[in-house]
Amino acid sequence: MSLKYPLATSSWDKEELNALHRVIESDRYSMGAEVSAFETQFSKQFASNFAIMVNSGSSANLLMTAALFFTKNPKLKLHRGDEIIVPAVSWSTTYFPLAQYGLHIKFVDIDLDTLNYDLEALRAAVSDKTRAIMVVNLLGNPNDFDEIEAIIRDRDIVVIEDNCESMGATFNDKQAGTFGVMGSFSTFFSHHISTMEGGVVVTDDEELYHVMLALRAHGWTRNLPKFNHITGEKSDDPFEESFKFVLPGYNLRPLEMSGALGIEQLKKLPALVQGRRANGALLQGKLADHSKFIIQREIGESSWFGFSLVLRKDLSLKRSEVVRILNAEGFECRPIVSGNFAKNTVVSYFDYEIHGELTNGEYIDRNGLFVGNHHYPISDAIGILATI
Repeated sequence: MSLKYPLATSSWDKEELNALHRVIESDRYSMGAEVSAFETQFSKQFASNFAIMVNSGSSANLLMTAALFFTKNPKLKLHRGDEIIVPAVSWSTTYFPLAQYGLHIKFVDIDLDTLNYDLEALRAAVSDKTRAIMVVNLLGNPNDFDEIEAIIRDRDIVVIEDNCESMGATFNDKQAGTFGVMGSFSTFFSHHISTMEGGVVVTDDEELYHVMLALRAHGWTRNLPKFNHITGEKSDDPFEESFKFVLPGYNLRPLEMSGALGIEQLKKLPALVQGRRANGALLQGKLADHSKFIIQREIGESSWFGFSLVLRKDLSLKRSEVVRILNAEGFECRPIVSGNFAKNTVVSYFDYEIHGELTNGEYIDRNGLFVGNHHYPISDAIGILATI
């Protein structure tokens, strides 16, 4: 099968190759100055006080979850058994850290048009037991954060964001991933920018930032500033601080190559998103009333990670047949993320419940797919989709 229209393509050129050579010539490969420079640039570009780079978006979700267990702030601190609401459709590592830390996971249905939370279902699911909400911005599409804020207003609920698929998306001119107390991003190859593997967490909370600095690298104090929210004041003796462990951490550190690549990719991000948005606008114009497919309804300004195609309910055609047709035209296809994640046998290891019926999640699971979007024009691909 010829993949004329793959899910992902590279946005690298000589700048990224030069960045790799710069790291090779430095002979410093473990986390260092390149990663630090990338974090500084990332936090500035996304108008956040702090950014911490890790080795994947999955690790970003793990770090974000862990930080809520080790914070000293009682308004943010989570405990095993606390209820966290999640959407029924997302990637596996949206959920796994929550289960691994013993949270009670409540699955809530998604909206068939936006693929984000069904806001009425979310409103009904929030209760006095709800301690946190994981907001997932799916396929580049930000959630309606005004409505979410209205739902949880006057409640003691922590909001975190999985923005791994939606870098560069905005809602009310504010970057997706910055609405919660923390937000995660991915820089995997198929995402908006690529550092080979990589992820980022942003936050405006200094204490959470310090907790994550320690958790990212073994739980030691070595990477903490002299005055910090975990130990108070560090010794000036680097030997004394070299192997002092204060939190049960991980090794989630990125490589210097990833940091160097990220510096160059961030320079390109506005143009990369602009190209994706131009394709998204063309798709909306061409497929708005498509006889076979429902396309994703944009909230705010999507960064259009990919193009979802949901079979209309009155269609006799099966998804497998649509996939066959698309493959024959050269399209690489995938299910919409994981479909209804609650159907997976892995949830037998979770402490979880399902709120109401996951009707739309189930429909997406059986009748949804997505194809790739890119930073360059793909009018020919959109033209084919319009005629199928």
